[in-house]
Amino acid sequence: MWEILEKTARDNGLVGAFALVGAVTLLSAFLSKKLTLGRVQGSAFAILIGLALAYVGGKVSGGTRGLADLAFFSGIGLMGGNMLRDFAIVATSFEVQPEEARRAGWVGAIALLLGTVLPFLVGASVAWAFGYRDAVSMTTLGAGAITYIVGPVTGTALGASSDIMALSIATGVVKAILVMISTPAAARFLRLKTPRSAMVFGGLAGTVSGVSAGLAATDRRLVPYGALVATFHTGLGCLLGPSLLFFIVRLLFPTP
Repeated sequence: MWEILEKTARDNGLVGAFALVGAVTLLSAFLSKKLTLGRVQGSAFAILIGLALAYVGGKVSGGTRGLADLAFFSGIGLMGGNMLRDFAIVATSFEVQPEEARRAGWVGAIALLLGTVLPFLVGASVAWAFGYRDAVSMTTLGAGAITYIVGPVTGTALGASSDIMALSIATGVVKAILVMISTPAAARFLRLKTPRSAMVFGGLAGTVSGVSAGLAATDRRLVPYGALVATFHTGLGCLLGPSLLFFIVRLLFPTP
């Protein structure tokens, strides 16, 4: 019976990968509802479960690609590969309406720029403090502090090691969870009451999942406005990370 299932999963790897992700999504939504009453978005649980499964898969198989090294889950390697990842990023950008984006104005643009550069500076500084002194590692980890997608995209472009890219993803996940949890508590202090304030907050916070979940727990009417500006962080970070920001870091910290 197990051989039949394994052969079926191997011959239909991508279908099996979608089925696994669907099951993880359902479990994550259940955990979000039962454990946090919806205050922590299901995507946060999904990311943590995915990281745990990748760790277990790597330990069991002794490989370097997590669950993808197991024949039964070989489709994960294709589903999580660069091709579908980059396709998802491009598809997301096509959903943005220019007319709506202009509603954010110059305030939203400045917030977006600050929300991209400041997390990068923090991430790169922490990387330097922990002994990562080469420009590639510092840039990749700094990019991970922007979002957990920008980190691996930047690392792939710069040729960073898999360990560094994994750390960049973890950095972005921690940031997203912190934004999710802290937004409802800080909403009154931040005066998150109007669409304009939500757009500024989305630009500064940067993480779409964190901003969406945090605003949903604060005022659901503000979610589209915060997510609108936060969506641009992925594209802007992927543009600046392996180019301008990397050149600046390499200039300041030349590799001996």
